Amino acid sequence: MKKKNKFPVKSLCFFCICLLISLYYMTGIYYRQSFGMGKFINGVYCTGKSVEEINSELTGEYNGRSFTVTDLYGNTYEIPLSSVNYKVDYMGQLEIVQSSQSVFLWGIEAITGGNKKISPEISFSEEALLKALEENGFFANNRKEPVLEIRKERAYVLYDGRKNALQEEKMRQVLTDSLLAGNLSIDVSECYEDLPYTAEMEDTLAVWKTVEAFQNRSLTYDMGDGDVVLTPEITAEFLICNGGIFAMENGWPVVNEEGITAFVDSLAAEYDTYGKTHFFHATRGEDIEIEGGTYGNELDREAEIAFLKDYFGSADLQTSSREEAFADENLQPGQDALQSGNGKHIPAYKKQAYVRGKKDLLTTYVEVDMGEQKLYYYEEGVLKLETDVVTGNMSRKWDTPAGVNYVYGKQKNRTLRGPGYATPVNYWMPVNGNIGLHDATWRREFGGEIYLKSGSHGCINMPKDKAGELYDMVVIGTPVVMFY
Repeated sequence: MKKKNKFPVKSLCFFCICLLISLYYMTGIYYRQSFGMGKFINGVYCTGKSVEEINSELTGEYNGRSFTVTDLYGNTYEIPLSSVNYKVDYMGQLEIVQSSQSVFLWGIEAITGGNKKISPEISFSEEALLKALEENGFFANNRKEPVLEIRKERAYVLYDGRKNALQEEKMRQVLTDSLLAGNLSIDVSECYEDLPYTAEMEDTLAVWKTVEAFQNRSLTYDMGDGDVVLTPEITAEFLICNGGIFAMENGWPVVNEEGITAFVDSLAAEYDTYGKTHFFHATRGEDIEIEGGTYGNELDREAEIAFLKDYFGSADLQTSSREEAFADENLQPGQDALQSGNGKHIPAYKKQAYVRGKKDLLTTYVEVDMGEQKLYYYEEGVLKLETDVVTGNMSRKWDTPAGVNYVYGKQKNRTLRGPGYATPVNYWMPVNGNIGLHDATWRREFGGEIYLKSGSHGCINMPKDKAGELYDMVVIGTPVVMFY
């Protein structure tokens, strides 16, 4: 049997193996100048790229970025990295990674290498950092004067500069360590601490407790159609303070009468209606402006000033006996109306209208339309009575004056007296001095133009039956709106 020659096959296998080893080695030599196959660094694909190219890509990720600083109060400050000359450089770490590549093991590294993490060298300007914080308002919000003092804003407040004082050296260290570590979200809330009280601060704190108790003493004025609450911004004006020193007597602030007077004056200016123009919608459909009359609310300023001086005048809250009385909802003009039974204070009035408040004409009133010679009585918005009347004689200049008045009395079987006359009437309801509503039994007709030449001496004459009906329904204090 003839023997086969195996030499060519062995030679061919040997040649192929050598060729593959050469190619593998040459590939390793090639990647010595760049990064090997399958290489990722910080998520960037590096195969075939130089150190400079990878450094450019990695550092480019920081272009246009900012870092944030969060203070103790939750305020955040966003600062561009470029404003603090923040620079990153991966060259040193990249060169180490590249130089550690093996021309013999690159294939294994390509399979098992994965994503390699490296850290850059970081630098920044601390001077630029402090400037950026200043420009972004960090120090304006966090630097405090290390003092404890009472300051006047809208009300008096305690400025406590020793509480949560910023420790700037510690803050700088936290910022530096964080930025150099690549942390771009920095919380500096651990960089605050309370400073100890000094003896002077202790004295200020004692004064503040008294001032705070004074200006926080609550009081609500019930003005009828609304409340006025004495807030600390108002009561702060009741204190006397010169150059930061409060006037004290027996350990309690001295009341500033000028401040109280100014408050009562402002209250009266807003809520007094006596002597002011009243706006009224007449039954005939017109909107009327009426000047003058006896009706309206007028605060008793002197009584209110005295009350507030007493109310704020001592550490022990004292209220007057009239303040402790329960308010009668039907108090008449001029009656005392102070009370605290419902937790509110009803002020004293020189004149108190049927309705307290800015709008003192609501749904119950007598309307005397002297142009139409008509009288209407409305109760809770419902027309209860309508009648013709006769008012003052115009030709003799006894015309009944226009104005918003009120029924200030009621009397039966009264004799009305004046120059040259004494006239008995059955029902008398005075509204403005000697002018009032009453029956006129001597008249057979009412309304029309009688008042022009045969009118009354100034009173409002009514038929007897209508005067009796009105007398039985109307109460003292009811507004009487009189106009032409």
